[in-house]
Amino acid sequence: MNFTIVDISVLTGYCVLLFVVAFWASRHKAGAEDYFLAGRGVGWFAVGASIFASNISSEHFIGLAGSGFASGFGVANFEIQATFIVLLLGYLFAPFYLRAGIFTVPGFIEKRFNSSSRWYLTIVSILAYVTTKISVTLFAGSLLLRSVLGWDVYTSSIILVVVTGLYTVVGGLKAVIYTELMQTFVLIGGAIGLTVMGISELGGLGELQAVVPTEHWSLIKPHDHPDYPWTGIMFGLPILAIWYWCTDQFIVQRVLSAHNIDHAKSGTIFAGYLKILPMFIMVLPGIVAYGLCEKGLLTGIDTPNDAYPALITQILPVGIRGIVIASLLAALMSSLASCFNSGSTLFTFDIYKKLKPEASDKRLVGVGRMATLVMVLFGILWIPFIELLGSGQIFVYLQSVQAYVSPPITAVFLLGLFWSRGNGTAAITVLVTGFALGAFRFVIEVMNKSNALHNEWLITFASVNFLNLCTFIFLFCCVLFVIISLLTPAPDKSQVRGITFKYASESEIEVKETSSWKKKNLIATIGLIVLTVSLYLLFW
Repeated sequence: MNFTIVDISVLTGYCVLLFVVAFWASRHKAGAEDYFLAGRGVGWFAVGASIFASNISSEHFIGLAGSGFASGFGVANFEIQATFIVLLLGYLFAPFYLRAGIFTVPGFIEKRFNSSSRWYLTIVSILAYVTTKISVTLFAGSLLLRSVLGWDVYTSSIILVVVTGLYTVVGGLKAVIYTELMQTFVLIGGAIGLTVMGISELGGLGELQAVVPTEHWSLIKPHDHPDYPWTGIMFGLPILAIWYWCTDQFIVQRVLSAHNIDHAKSGTIFAGYLKILPMFIMVLPGIVAYGLCEKGLLTGIDTPNDAYPALITQILPVGIRGIVIASLLAALMSSLASCFNSGSTLFTFDIYKKLKPEASDKRLVGVGRMATLVMVLFGILWIPFIELLGSGQIFVYLQSVQAYVSPPITAVFLLGLFWSRGNGTAAITVLVTGFALGAFRFVIEVMNKSNALHNEWLITFASVNFLNLCTFIFLFCCVLFVIISLLTPAPDKSQVRGITFKYASESEIEVKETSSWKKKNLIATIGLIVLTVSLYLLFW
């Protein structure tokens, strides 16, 4: 694709502004709390924008559009349902996290259960960052840069890592959050621009509806749909979503950085409103690409993942491409920076500080920076495996891998909060057993995709939709948790005081909402729920 001086100027200006904001945010020397939690002084608007920008990356643009191209609005359930789940983060989980005074989510699980559970959650989270977040983000970004500039996967990945890692390592969470605040506006603006131009090229919304099959417009798919059966969407997806939005350090760290519970809750509500947008500015472009292909106005789409890059290279006029590519890079770098910072926080506080409790703040910050570099290296090494597993729809790959990790963690957190009788023995048993089941399915699925399976039972097991399987593993984990808890001694009072519903009032750290904030948050919450339900009714 030929860049004009306007395109180059836009991209250059974006990069300059990014580094100005990043280094402005990190201009003061930071202690551990400043570096990893932005001094716990972030306002609600920045919290919400950071949650959204951390979540949205290039795999969303490319992956959601690809899945929209292949099967329509079904994939939008992952975005629409998130509006309900981020409310759970603000209303249910955030108060308990803030009462616990933690730096990391594994720190909370240790307070509630035991150190074994903390070690498990830390290691699994870091592995998940490498095998899903970092590597998928780099791979999706490389697809974009290959289409635009002709760079190969590894050249693109290394350049993206160096640029993003520079301000992440130097500035910590404060630099990450404030660059994400800026990048939110960039990525939304660019996505809207491409969507509008794509529809215009097709001939308007009426022509789009006429060309695209009716089933593409439905959020609810048949029970035997290979990727988005309604059973999996209604029962399995919330399990995966609770893990991602409510128990993963990647997202929760933004809430922990909030000024207080008022700002934390308002931030999650704001993020919920922002999560409505991807359905229309990321999934819809994929449907538009499908319509353009049907009319012969778009070519070169060999797999669904090619849909979004094809729109950029073939539809956008000269001079506008730089804006849209800047929005994609904004999404990529914001998510990548969040992952680097969250992963380094987990390693620093849940591994290094556990082994070296006397370490100074300066030493902790240094270890966090080194941890970032190691995670980057392993993320790059994992990229070749994604093409094997992705089947042309990168977003489906991402969600399927996460669906194997999430059920035991979601079960332990929910039962740990609601049932004070649950103990550490049950928690670690469920976490390890659930992980083993998920890992077994993952290996079997890889073998099945490689045509290495010959046992009919195993082939059937490998073919079960990942969201439906997520539901079954979750129910199994819940039953196992209850049985083991009842067969073993009850936890000490210190393990439930202030961090379970029954003993929430006994917390040593007071978390109290301001009445005026509480009323505004309630009104905003009702509005968000009404809007989300309306979308389901409209696109049923």
